[in-house]
Amino acid sequence: MKKFQFLVVALGVIIATSCNGQSNSKKEVAATKGDKVEAYYFHFTGRCVTCKTVEAEAKKNIETLYPEQVKSGKISFQSINLDEGSSKELAEKLGISGQTLLIVSGNQKINITTDGFMYARSNPDKFKQIIKEKIDKLL
Repeated sequence: MKKFQFLVVALGVIIATSCNGQSNSKKEVAATKGDKVEAYYFHFTGRCVTCKTVEAEAKKNIETLYPEQVKSGKISFQSINLDEGSSKELAEKLGISGQTLLIVSGNQKINITTDGFMYARSNPDKFKQIIKEKIDKLL
């Protein structure tokens, strides 16, 4: 019985302290393109290894795939801490309430959070391919 109680408590601690990704469902909204493509990784201060990897891989992929566009400002990547007060306005504007990897151009928003968490660590080449596919649609 004590082992069972210990397991229940341990499981509760793990759940309470784990990554609390609350991204919206994966959506693509057909609308007008903008002049810029902006990638945002919204996160909280406390992050797991996967959360940090999603950010690092997304940033690296964008900079590697689109060096000229990044240099000219046509494509950008921003990491935004949702625990900081300065992030609230942008998060509300984009409808973000939790950890989210979002690509935005004009009023088009492509949420690739699920892809990031599925592939950033286990299959980074596939993650890079997905980023390229989504951004290419917006250029």
